[in-house]
Amino acid sequence: MHRPALADAARTILRVALGAVFFAHGWQKFFEFTIPGAQGAFAQMGVPGAQFAAPMAAGLELAGGALLIVGLLTRVAGALLAVEMLSALFLVHVSAGMFVEKGGMELVLLLAAGAAAVALVGPGRASVDGLIFGRRTDRWAALAA
Repeated sequence: MHRPALADAARTILRVALGAVFFAHGWQKFFEFTIPGAQGAFAQMGVPGAQFAAPMAAGLELAGGALLIVGLLTRVAGALLAVEMLSALFLVHVSAGMFVEKGGMELVLLLAAGAAAVALVGPGRASVDGLIFGRRTDRWAALAA
């Protein structure tokens, strides 16, 4: 196997795994915690505008995770999810240190880094973006790269 194929496989693996984690967290906020429960938790953690932030986070994680899994609008979804995770990192988790069992930043740091990496490198050929934009030569071709 040559390097471009390995890089493409790595992008696909990262995109799908990351998408599954984000999707699961969005699902959890909607259907296990419920939006009112997530709003309460966000408020208790000191997130500004928790009434707005919780449903936005839930929707972004659910929809963004699904978009990453199938590889549609991958760079946009990755960038938005990276910003969300950086917000969570600085608003809530950094003061608790590194480790997640103490409310620390390790999970959100990895999610932010993974989402940023996907936004930077693109979806890989095994994606809806690759099917739609892969043969284009205009500025939209960057969505598939």
